[in-house]
Order: sequence, then C-alpha cells, then structure tokens
Amino acid sequence: MSGHSKWSTIKFKKALKDAKRGKIFTRLIREITVAARAGGGDPGSNSRLRLALDKAYAANMAKDTVERAVKRGTGELEGVDYEEVTYEGYGPGGVAILVETMTDNKVRTVAEIRHIFSKRGGNMGNAGSVAYQFKKLGLITFPADADEDRILEAALEAGAEDVVNEGERIAVYTAATDLHAVTQALTDAGLQPEDSEITMIPENTIEVSGEEAEKLLRLIEFLEENDDVQNVYANYELSEEEMARLEAAAS
Repeated sequence: MSGHSKWSTIKFKKALKDAKRGKIFTRLIREITVAARAGGGDPGSNSRLRLALDKAYAANMAKDTVERAVKRGTGELEGVDYEEVTYEGYGPGGVAILVETMTDNKVRTVAEIRHIFSKRGGNMGNAGSVAYQFKKLGLITFPADADEDRILEAALEAGAEDVVNEGERIAVYTAATDLHAVTQALTDAGLQPEDSEITMIPENTIEVSGEEAEKLLRLIEFLEENDDVQNVYANYELSEEEMARLEAAAS
C-alpha cells in the first residue's frame, strides 16, 4: 500500500520531541487536563482522554499525577485554564510548518512563536495558510521486525486506511476517529504497538538539504523547546544521503 509519509521526514522531529523527559510529562499533563475538560473525566466515553492516559502510563507517569491532571480538567481541583491554539508558518526552503500549542496566555505565546520563526529563517502565516497541506490521521507504529503480514491483515480488517513499511518501523494509518478501535483490534490480535497517536501527515513533501536543512531543523528544535508547544509538524523530506550527513555532523 502507498505511504502517506516517510520515516525520515519525522525522525528528527521525534528525536527532538522526546529529548527531555520533564517536557514530555508537562505536555502529557496538559493534554490530559484539556482532554478531561473537553470531554469529561471518564476515559470509557472520552477517546481523547483515553489516548492521553495510555501515553502517560506508557511514559511511567505516577498514577496520582495522572489523577490530579484529570481532576483539574473536570474542575474537581483548581488549576491553570489552558487553551489550544495552532500557529502556521513557513520555514527555510518553503517548508510548511504547523505548531500546536496549549497556553494560558495567547498574547505571550504568539509573540514567542513569531519571534522564533523570524529569528530562525521562517515566517508566520495567517490561519489556514498551511493547515490545508496536512491531513489529520491516527498513527499506530510497530518495530521494523514485527510480523508485517499479520499487522496488515488485522489492520485492514479493523478498518485502517493504510499500512506502510517505512524501513525503521511499520506504520498503520487510520481515520482520526478510528484510532482507538483499530489500536484495540490490533492489541486483541496479539499485536502490541509501540505507539498510538493522532498526528498531522503532509499531503506532499519538500526535499531539503545542506544549509537549508540545517536551518530548518534548528527552527523546529527551537519551536519544540518552547514551553507552550505540544507538537510541531512540517512537510519536509530528507534524502538518505542528507540524513547520513546530518547524523554524522551531530555525532
């Protein structure tokens, strides 16, 4: 089946995103709080909360920390009122970038995001200027040595849209609303995913290299490091040669 994206496109993003454990916990706590506020504190009827809880426990977050985040979301405990805001822009090479944030101060956050874009060779865009280039999908991943035939059969039977062997992993793509059902079906079939998440997949990609690629990755890194940023998506692609060059330079 045809792929929606290539692993090389998001490998660096994931490495940056996972670099700081404390930042991961902060993001997960915010997601749990917002999910509980939006859909209630029962994960049985709130699929977004259920997904956030799964991620929190997979990251070894303490149960009492998780429960406090849920209660802040439902109003049982006092807490900061976060708002979800997505910013759009372009990076070096004309690469489209989506920045998902959760903030308690939109004025502060937009100023910080705009400053990062301008200082790192990018430009902020208006709402809608970039989002149309991405599609919201569910993404379920397995290690590269997993049984691809079993995954393919179980995923398609459960209603997945696509199954792609991306070299370093096997990716199952679903409609965003079907993510939990497909993940559960795969688990019931004895197939344990490495990860399951809602993500934004670019409809088309732009290949970047050399100084352009280095500047782009630095821009993404600075966006990822902002305290209010939850996720950064970009429609860039790196060739195998460029990946090897960047990895060698970073080692």
